[in-house]
Amino acid sequence: MAAFHEVLFPLDIALRSAGGPERRTEIVTLGSGREERNARWAHSRRKYDAGYGVKTFSALSAVVAFFEERRGRLHGFRWRDRLDHSSAATGPPAPLDQVIGTGDGATTTFALVKTYGGVHAPYRRPIEKPVAGSVRVAVDGVTQAEGTAFACDPTSGIVTFLAGHVPASGAAITAGFLFDVPVRFDTDYLEIDVSAFEAGAIPTIPLIEIRP
Repeated sequence: MAAFHEVLFPLDIALRSAGGPERRTEIVTLGSGREERNARWAHSRRKYDAGYGVKTFSALSAVVAFFEERRGRLHGFRWRDRLDHSSAATGPPAPLDQVIGTGDGATTTFALVKTYGGVHAPYRRPIEKPVAGSVRVAVDGVTQAEGTAFACDPTSGIVTFLAGHVPASGAAITAGFLFDVPVRFDTDYLEIDVSAFEAGAIPTIPLIEIRP
């Protein structure tokens, strides 16, 4: 049975990868020349190629072992996007980075999100794999203590306020965090080139974002 493994792809290899978000847009050209455009996906889906980071035999061995333990495309895992892995645009995450909800005096759980844009059509991306220990939360600008006021599940991105710390009605809830992307291998076959004596290369290691 397929599962999600809470393990991070080798970071030194991931940091030399290529890839980014993909969207699915349906476009119909009318007789007048005008277009009708429709978004098929509510959320973008990221694709990566980790092959660029494999330059040595040790890196090659690490990827093969990781691939085999995941059984190829069967099991998902965590991936660190070198460009987009923080709630902050620059610098370390801060508790005021992202708005994740508004209190009503009763609701105790809020999902982490990251908002892109803010003028025409801001996009709120669900964050389901925060880095454990990196989540910082504030209520109406006041930083809350993790373990005392709230807890965050690193496997789902759900922030839960604890007894006695439920946000009051109208209170703005914000958060800062680091996060990983849930992905799987997008191939069941790795074509390995060991033609060079001291270096191995895998021409392509395709990965695709999943919903765990």
